[in-house]
Amino acid sequence: MDYYQDDQIRIRDLEEADAEKIAAAERAQGWEASADKYHIRLKDAKADRAVALAAEYEGETAGYINIYYNCTGGPFAGSGLPEIVDFGVLQKYRQHGIGTKLMDAAEEIAGRYADTVCLGVGLHQGYGSAQRMYVKRGYVPDGSGVWYAGRICEPYSACCNDDDLVLYFSKKLS
Repeated sequence: MDYYQDDQIRIRDLEEADAEKIAAAERAQGWEASADKYHIRLKDAKADRAVALAAEYEGETAGYINIYYNCTGGPFAGSGLPEIVDFGVLQKYRQHGIGTKLMDAAEEIAGRYADTVCLGVGLHQGYGSAQRMYVKRGYVPDGSGVWYAGRICEPYSACCNDDDLVLYFSKKLS
């Protein structure tokens, strides 16, 4: 299914063939990447727990985003709010509006299920562009502080600045 299309950008359902393409492109960027996480997203979409989207730029797979209907982790767990999970645009396709179109589609889908959407974002510099984008789009921190490995990171406790160090945000959609 297509969610958006113009002369350069197309937002559509993630397909099986995208999994290895995206993982290979991420490895080429120097990331530790496996197609497994995309296969999990496809499985969750097939089980009707999520919508998994891919972006194309001039016909090439360029990014991805996932919308889960019910957040299961962090401060919003069990709230019934949809959650945006695992959003990325491959480096060579950035600055073309792809991330904006992926977020537009994700928020539109989330808005079908609730008036608020949530997400978690990593804190290291690799997440810098996403952090800025979320703030510009009106996302606000939930106020619970930093989480590490799925739990609140207590003040003055040790943690590692890896992908498990997260701050949670939400946005009112209506």
